[in-house]
This record gives sequence, C-alpha cells and structure tokens, in this order.
Amino acid sequence: MAQKPSIPKGTRDFSPEEMAKRNYILDTIISTYRLYGYREIQTPAMENLSTLLGKYGDEGDRLIFRILNSGDSLKDFDRQELLTIDPTDFASRACDRGLRYDLTVPFARYVVQHRNEITLPFKRYQIQPVWRADRPQKGRYREFYQCDADVIGSDSLLHEVELTQIIDTVFTKLGVRVVILLNNRKLLTALSEQLGIENIIDLTVSIDKLDKIGWDGVEEELRSKGIGEEAISRLKPILGLSGSNEEKLEKLADLFGESEVGRKGVEELTYILDKLRHCKLQNEVRLDLSLARGLDYYTGTIFEVKALDTPMGSITGGGRYDNLTGVFGQSGMSGVGISFGAERIFDVLEALDLYPESTHSGTQLLFINFGEKALDYILPLLSDLRREGITAEVYPDDAKMKKQMSYANALSIPYVAFVGDDEIEQHTISVKDMESGDQKSYTAEELITLLRS
Repeated sequence: MAQKPSIPKGTRDFSPEEMAKRNYILDTIISTYRLYGYREIQTPAMENLSTLLGKYGDEGDRLIFRILNSGDSLKDFDRQELLTIDPTDFASRACDRGLRYDLTVPFARYVVQHRNEITLPFKRYQIQPVWRADRPQKGRYREFYQCDADVIGSDSLLHEVELTQIIDTVFTKLGVRVVILLNNRKLLTALSEQLGIENIIDLTVSIDKLDKIGWDGVEEELRSKGIGEEAISRLKPILGLSGSNEEKLEKLADLFGESEVGRKGVEELTYILDKLRHCKLQNEVRLDLSLARGLDYYTGTIFEVKALDTPMGSITGGGRYDNLTGVFGQSGMSGVGISFGAERIFDVLEALDLYPESTHSGTQLLFINFGEKALDYILPLLSDLRREGITAEVYPDDAKMKKQMSYANALSIPYVAFVGDDEIEQHTISVKDMESGDQKSYTAEELITLLRS
C-alpha cells in the first residue's frame, strides 16, 4: 500500500490562491521598507551552532533545530554509547549547524563578517523563513517567514521613531487596525533591581508569557524561580499602570527617580513618544510596562503590535540591541529592528476578509482550442496580449467544449474567447463575459482595451 503523503507538523502548503494573498502582504512590506531606504540582504538557511547558541536564552536554545553533521555523523560513537549518552551531549558532538531561529542574529554575524563592505548606519531588510521546534498551534508554526528591517551602527532614537512609522504605514496599507505597544528593557532592569530579582531574564521571560498564561500563571512561574511574594505583589500594579502615555511616564519617572538605568529608560521613551506626535500616525501607540520580549539581546526600546479586531497575539515585534555584534568580535555597535510575522498577518487578513479583489485574480482570458487552424490565429494574439501585461492562455487540447468551459469556471477566469472560421475571416475574437453571460465580437485592439479597463 502506498504511503499517505504528509508534511511535518507546524508547516504548511500554500495554494496558488494563498500565494497571491501572501505576495500581497510581502509586496506591501517590501515596498514600505524600500520607501524608508532599507536595502535587501539574504543569509543561509543554516548557521553554525556557535553563531546561534547563547543568543536567545535557554528556552530559545532548546527550540533550535539542529542538523546532523554531513556524512556519517555517528562514526565517532560506539553502539553502547548511543544507548546511554545524554541527548544534550549527543547534540553537541553530532551537530555543528542548525536552522536559523530568527534573522537578527544572522544579521549581526553578517555585519561583522562584511564590516569592510558596508556603510554605517547600515539599513537592511530581509524576508526569509526561520525554524523553531515549538509546539504547533493556531498562529504558531515551526516554519514561518520573518520580514525584518534593522538599522545597525547608530544610537539615534530617530530609528525607533522611523520603525514605528513603518509599522503604522504597513498596517494602514493592509487595512488592519492595530495598537503599537512600546516599552524599554532599561525600565525592566530597574524594576528587577528594585524588587531584588537578581536575574532580569527570570522576570522578562515570565512577563512575556502574560497573554498566554495570565497573571496567575506568571505568578506561579515567578515563585518557581525563587522570587518572593513581596516582590510579586509589588510587581503587579506596576505592570498594570493605567492612564495616558504621558501620565504613565510621570509615574515611572517618580518610581525610578533613584535609578540611573530607570531614568535613562524613561528619557528614551519620552523622546520617542514626543517625536511620534509629529508623525501623523494612523494607529495608536501605547506605553505598556507588561511588554517584555523574552529574547536576551534586547537592551532598550522594545516593540510589539497586536490586531484590534481579531485575537491573534503579536503580529510584529522588535527592539534595540546594544551589543549583539560583540559576540562576533565587534563591540559597541548598537542596532534596532522590527520583524513582521507574515504567517499571522496572513491569518489576520483572512479572518477579517481584507484581501483586495486583485489577489483573487489569475488568468484574465482563456482562448478555447478549436484545433490547429485556430491556434495559428490565436498564438500571435496571445503574444500581443501578454506584451500589454494581460494574463491570457489557450486551453492546451482540442477537447470537448464542456471540458474547456469547466476549466475556465474552476479557475474563475472572467472572459472566454472563441475563434472559429468566421472570426478568422473577419479578424475578430468572440468573447464571453463569464459573469454576465454576454457574448460580443472584438477586434484585437478593442479586446486589449476591454481587458485593461
């Protein structure tokens, strides 16, 4: 019996119709990136594990797909050892490479490796798939595309302002109402110091799960990490600060007045929010102290975007990282970036029915095949139509009319053309509007005008 075909959990096939919708999203993002002066790069699907490990925290490291060494990767193991070896030890010896977890760390590696070829500040965008060994669920996949834009080699907070504008521009073009959440990791550092939490990662990783597990779940996780009840009770009202952005900043200025890193975080957010008031944004920007972004490398402003009209979790995120290139031998190079989650945005537009009609269109005109004589008349017409940017095709076989018309109906082709002896003699084309059922004769020039309208 033949094996039933399948794909790995957490991955998806995309039909031609779905690809048209995906390309609509990607084209919108790419055109916006280019509008702001970003240039495209690409990096390999796999990176050396030395590049990937230690950049995403312990949880992130566990989600990296490792690739067995080429050739006989087990040659250095005896049979008994394979039965007893610790999985972590096995992975470290049998795997030198892994599938990239995100696009930011490979970008930092790229910058250092090509530092003599780039001009700083370097503005790049990159749209490629990434892989994470996560538990598949709605809106969360093991293979998905990221759509990154980063600036590296500049400390200017104007980049944060610009990236917020990019987010606003993209979702305005897509017709999705969003809220753009901002926070600063310096505030979370100050907060952890005030609460006596020695490891800020214990705090940020737990807070980052607030939407998924709720406050009760966050409390339980913090307790499991040895964080005391007093610290937990003080944490909740701070994370839940209410009021306008200005009011929140005033409260934070009072709260962190004695903390140098806290004051710096307040200053940075104040500057960004002040500049954004002049940028004519279409979507709300909200200061949210509960926003943590669990990745280790963020050091300053952090971003997260959520759709307002459908539940989907984060659909864009990012932040400032001060020394990601330092692990590759080039210290003191600050960067900031964002990443659009193409898969989740796809699902959002699907749920809200926001795809334009153009994403549903394919072939505009199908010529019915009536044999070789008709084909000799049709082929130069097809060339003329395609030269004008009109999508047209001829049915490949001289099949029964019903079969050819069924093909047109199945693909929702709006116009079907008929060329018989009369049309050849009169230099015309009979065209049927598949929606109205009307049929009319056209010259080649008239047909082009019809299809371009």
